[in-house]
Amino acid sequence: MSNIGYEVIVINVCFAFILLFTQLNSLLVVTIFISASLGRSSTPRKSAQRGVFIDFGNAKQRQVSGQISTKQKKRSLEILRLVDLDFSSTFSLLDLPPVKEYEMYIRNFGKTNTKQAYVQCNEDAIDRELQTEEIELEEKWTQHPGEGAVVCGGQKNDAVPEVGAVTRVDSQRLTTFLRSACQVVTVLLEENRAEAQSNYKVQSKDPCLSFSENCFHLNTSLPFLQGRSVYQMQFSEAQRHLLLTAHGLGNSPESTSLWDKYIICVWNIWQPSTPQKILTCESEVRCCCFSPGKASLVFAGTMDGSVLVWDLREDSSMHQTRRLEDNNWTFRSATFSTDGIFSQVSHTRSVKAIEPVPSTETMNPGISSLSSPEEMSGLSFQVASLDESGQLILWVVVELRKVDLAGSQSDLGLIPGGKVKLIHSSSIHLGDRFFRKDVLMLGSPQTLNIKFLPGDFNHFVIGTDIGLVTHGTRYGLIEPPMQYTSMHSKLRPSQVTAIDFSPCGAAAFLAGCSDGSIRLHTMSTEFPAQQWNDSTNGQSITALQWSFTRPTVFFVLDAASSIYIWDLSQNDLHPIAKESIMPDPVLSLAVFGEPEKNNNLMALALGKASGKVEIQYIKKKMSRSQPEELETLHLILQEIL
Repeated sequence: MSNIGYEVIVINVCFAFILLFTQLNSLLVVTIFISASLGRSSTPRKSAQRGVFIDFGNAKQRQVSGQISTKQKKRSLEILRLVDLDFSSTFSLLDLPPVKEYEMYIRNFGKTNTKQAYVQCNEDAIDRELQTEEIELEEKWTQHPGEGAVVCGGQKNDAVPEVGAVTRVDSQRLTTFLRSACQVVTVLLEENRAEAQSNYKVQSKDPCLSFSENCFHLNTSLPFLQGRSVYQMQFSEAQRHLLLTAHGLGNSPESTSLWDKYIICVWNIWQPSTPQKILTCESEVRCCCFSPGKASLVFAGTMDGSVLVWDLREDSSMHQTRRLEDNNWTFRSATFSTDGIFSQVSHTRSVKAIEPVPSTETMNPGISSLSSPEEMSGLSFQVASLDESGQLILWVVVELRKVDLAGSQSDLGLIPGGKVKLIHSSSIHLGDRFFRKDVLMLGSPQTLNIKFLPGDFNHFVIGTDIGLVTHGTRYGLIEPPMQYTSMHSKLRPSQVTAIDFSPCGAAAFLAGCSDGSIRLHTMSTEFPAQQWNDSTNGQSITALQWSFTRPTVFFVLDAASSIYIWDLSQNDLHPIAKESIMPDPVLSLAVFGEPEKNNNLMALALGKASGKVEIQYIKKKMSRSQPEELETLHLILQEIL
């Protein structure tokens, strides 16, 4: 059969199948591969061409699958419009509650070989209901600091709220007022108490001195003060009304319990009935002083070379309390003593003088570096002690932050519970640096007293037993002159027993000697501007001190218990007043004055051999300041120049 015949037969068969599937409403996919040539070929084919088999079953299946997938896709699109994501639940990835100390201990301790032996429960905490009377309550409110005019209020019986006005208080003015008021009230109470007691009068039974207009005595008739001589006295430079009195050993049967103790009393002269504080010491006190600023510390030098400190702020429970004549008295031991310090940095000879060396913070009166824990913070000062061998030691006063009630193992001189101690700062030995060679050829001089120049505490002067006053400095070179001597060319066998600087700002000092001579020196010249040789008839000068209110007035006490008043503006050759006190001789003298108040008040405190302490107020005509008095002093000092 020819090729054209086969092609016609195949085409007819295909059309027949198409008509059949069309009637059945089915989709027929026919793939016809026709491999024929519509034209005749010049070259005959090698083999016959055949048609490809058509799989109608798979085509049907693919049609059905396509319809199903179309429906599923349509259904999924309709469902996706209705479905949305939502939060079903939340949870924490890390939940670490706080661990108690006990649980932490158990966790660190471990669970191996352990057993919980005891468990504390709350079974014993039983509550019972109680029926009591109703308590009347009233609500109040307050706000501080107040904002506006209302600082407090509240409801009372459903009434109008109470309103309080702002109360503004100046704490500094209130403190100043309370101090002044308390002082006045205390003085009035002291006077009433003195009038009520028959065995004690504020007014002295002894007649006043010729140059005093009023006088009274402190109550030294106490059992522990009877028969004790008063050989040292010192007023506070800041709190002028506070007085130190150093007493010797007692010789009265009433003082048997304190027979072997030396006593220092702190007095307020406006409250003369009893001492403010009572300090005890094992060795004889040769010198004493208050701390600069507020008098909260007391320093003393003893005959055995010790330097002692008493902290007056300590509670009385730290010290010994005794009952004498129906009264309890607290006797305070030293807070710190240099006895516990090695001898290489301490005194080995008797301490002759002790002086505070204030810093710039404590130079103003009324400002204390050791008055309270707040005031003491960050502040310190030094104390200078001089022994008879010429060794000058500077101590730093330090307050400890922590108090050890059991006592310190390192600070052996500190009392248990004490918080103030002395630290060795530096030592100066008065040798070749302070004395000329011709002086040292006579032997090593003995030092007796020391005073620091007011306003410049780097400079100091020291009195010796050969009539010389030595000039020294704490640091740096010594400015000339190095020594201050008398107008005589040769050294006289006299001692410089007393030295005092002028408190009016002039760089001048008085020196009293054992031969009765008095010298007025300036810091710039070796020889005195004035020298009085026969003012005391050859009696040794015991005490010498300037007046605080008058620049040209000073007081002198000699060994014969005579008191002299000098006024250089009135007479620069002789004293203007003299008083001999017998039969109870005066052993010590201290000058009282209040220059900051401008009240022209001047008084003398006299310590006697019997133990009495008298306060003599100088007459107004002597204590009243004179015009151009300071210029007169400067003219006298310039005469030597």
